[in-house]
Amino acid sequence: MTDTSTPAATGLAVAPHDQAQILAQAMPYIRKYHGKTLVIKYGGNAMTDPALQQAFAEDVVLLKLVGMNPVVVHGGGPQIETALKRLGKSGEFIQGMRVTDAETMEVVEWVLGGEVQQDIVGMINRAGGKAVGLTGRDGGLIRAKKLRLVDAQDPNKEHDVGQVGEIESIDPAILKCLQDDAFIPVVSPIGFGVNNESYNINADVVAAKLATVLQAEKLLMLTNIRGVLDKEGQLLTELTPSRIDELCADGTISGGMIPKIAGALDAAKSGVNAVHIIDGRVPHAMLLEVLSEQAFGTMIRSR
Repeated sequence: MTDTSTPAATGLAVAPHDQAQILAQAMPYIRKYHGKTLVIKYGGNAMTDPALQQAFAEDVVLLKLVGMNPVVVHGGGPQIETALKRLGKSGEFIQGMRVTDAETMEVVEWVLGGEVQQDIVGMINRAGGKAVGLTGRDGGLIRAKKLRLVDAQDPNKEHDVGQVGEIESIDPAILKCLQDDAFIPVVSPIGFGVNNESYNINADVVAAKLATVLQAEKLLMLTNIRGVLDKEGQLLTELTPSRIDELCADGTISGGMIPKIAGALDAAKSGVNAVHIIDGRVPHAMLLEVLSEQAFGTMIRSR
């Protein structure tokens, strides 16, 4: 007689009893975050590895099905680099910001608002969700102006980074309408100016600002490292403003991590209850962060 209680017999990764226990342990978190908004910055390896893409889409759909309101903000740096190389252009960065001339802006809009966004929408829909892609133009979501990038060493010096934008305002009305109708918004970090010009905005900054405006319960920033690491490569599980200043001063936090940390800190100071930088290379990292006691990555504290 076949033993149907074993994982091998049922085809499950864990025994039914263990599965039931896992679900029961998730219940308090499902209750706690029911009806709450979770803003998710989607980037890093999770965007390029097929297995991680599927796990991400499944996580987002599950969070929606159990009553939470995920809002996805995506990056697309590697995809933009690939498209620019096809045109014979090379990417240039100043203090973690991509220099964006008019031609580069066209590529950014095509890649982010077209290719990458629609891939994510398709993945979520295939996993059983109802995703809708947006840029900052849709519903007047993100109004922006040209970013004036002050030099990190000399405050009297500014860098011209082209059509890189700084957020002036966010109108979340379209996001709230979509959430109320059981849709999952997928936002490309492109804003528009007073003359209808387009601006490339750092996706971490957009995610942090959206989390603030939407009064999100959590901001989850998926990246391709374990979190913020010290100079010895050890994970820093919590960061305060004073510690962040120290790490920026000694160069531990640099490059593309600067806007990520700055946005996360602004969100924490503005009332977002929890801001986490988590490892997008871990399958189902979001579920482990939201629905269990297991802490992943680095948590940013407001003080």
